[in-house]
Amino acid sequence: MAQIAEMERKQTRTSGSQLDQLKEFTTVVADTGDFETLKEYAPRDATTNPSLIFKAAQMPEYKELVERAIAQGRKSSLAGKALVSQIMDDLLVLFGAEILKIVPGRVSTETDADLSFDTPALIEKAGRFIELYKAKGIARERILVKIASTWEGIRAAAVLQGEGINCNLTLLFSLVQAAACASVNAKLISPFVGRILDWHKTHEKREFAPEEDPGVLSVREIYSYLKKFGYATEVMGASFRSKGEVLELAGCDLLTISPHLLGELKSSTEPVERKLTMELARQSDYQRLELDERKFRWLLNENAMATEKLAEGIRVFNADAVKLRRYIQERL
Repeated sequence: MAQIAEMERKQTRTSGSQLDQLKEFTTVVADTGDFETLKEYAPRDATTNPSLIFKAAQMPEYKELVERAIAQGRKSSLAGKALVSQIMDDLLVLFGAEILKIVPGRVSTETDADLSFDTPALIEKAGRFIELYKAKGIARERILVKIASTWEGIRAAAVLQGEGINCNLTLLFSLVQAAACASVNAKLISPFVGRILDWHKTHEKREFAPEEDPGVLSVREIYSYLKKFGYATEVMGASFRSKGEVLELAGCDLLTISPHLLGELKSSTEPVERKLTMELARQSDYQRLELDERKFRWLLNENAMATEKLAEGIRVFNADAVKLRRYIQERL
């Protein structure tokens, strides 16, 4: 058994670009809202967030989408904040619908960061996204609703998954968050590699090689735990700082990669070795975490990095959402 596991781990692809080789082990997702980038790198899925949509909305080639969302909003009887909120939802879904014309798989559409601690509001927002996509003839199976991995977000995911609405639990920095998400059958989780590295570099005052990168090690731990205990939740490494981080996670279910790093992978033909496998995960010695709200909050609180990066991530996404709201208001 050990020999088989080692052979599986040592699988190496030596032909084609590193991007093509990586696609043999892992589903590649493009971390962008730019349509031309999606066409160039041909990922299966795509993921967006307020920062990416705000950036794309200001580009001349996407002006028509912004104007269309505003025109739709003006037909409603809403005004003020309610109108801007509706236009933002419409804009996110318009981008998502266009992305789905390019990628064959799924698109992630993010809920408002300021709803991260409001379970009923998250459920309502997810339902609205699904209805907007349905009106465009897009089945819910092609949508992942992105929700921050707070306790309230995970509770919302539990309800939504029960209703057949698939969730992408994002801003995830720890095993306790991953275990809680898997326990409610979240479709997918997005552990953030680069932001974990950023925190450790700041606090430890040193650089890390890709194989010892704390973000890489965190995703390996999460992947091994979920596979060992047979959870169906997909693991998608996110927020990469270097190509080395990406290659150290070859074999992960999915990896969402920025255009810059996709370009680096596409321009190299160096061999890619598979680093994560189901067989090795099953041989790991993790113990199952039994979690309720009290234990979840305590274990998260004990992890200073995860606590700080979760709070920071929610603030940053909310700040970019505020910028997007102002951008829309100016055009109204």
